[in-house]
Amino acid sequence: MEALHKIRRVVDLVLSSACAVIFAAMVVIGSYQIITRFIFKSPSTVSEELLTYSFTWMALLASAYVFGKRDHMRMGFMADKAGPGGQKVLSMISEVLIMLLAASVMIYGGVTIMDLTMTQSTASLGIPMGVVYTIIPISGVLIVFYAVLNLADLITGAAPQKAKDA
Repeated sequence: MEALHKIRRVVDLVLSSACAVIFAAMVVIGSYQIITRFIFKSPSTVSEELLTYSFTWMALLASAYVFGKRDHMRMGFMADKAGPGGQKVLSMISEVLIMLLAASVMIYGGVTIMDLTMTQSTASLGIPMGVVYTIIPISGVLIVFYAVLNLADLITGAAPQKAKDA
């Protein structure tokens, strides 16, 4: 079980670092866009497209990261009425449902949309849209990975349940 926790820490570090790098790049690109638009009166369409896709990538990676940390918000009105055993069962059911949803919609659907859009190019960057959509199955795989780890923690009692109420 300790090996899984080490793997989780490495994936957490990679994801948090990736989100920080993407955010820093967005600040630089956004500043460039403001300068070119308002000072040089020549707006950059490339920077606008880069910001849009960067924000999407960061949001999906950050969502997977927050899910893995179990810092996501939840509505606990049903779970709070159950005892500790009931809360554990509800948490396990929740993890399985999230895993199924991420696998079917994000991984399978993401790969399908990637395949469909590999022949289309983005307007300014000229890269295939399928490349932009790769983040969907990537974040789906990360969510499934975290759901498996969370489920293992729930089954073994290795880590306390961590979630915030909405």
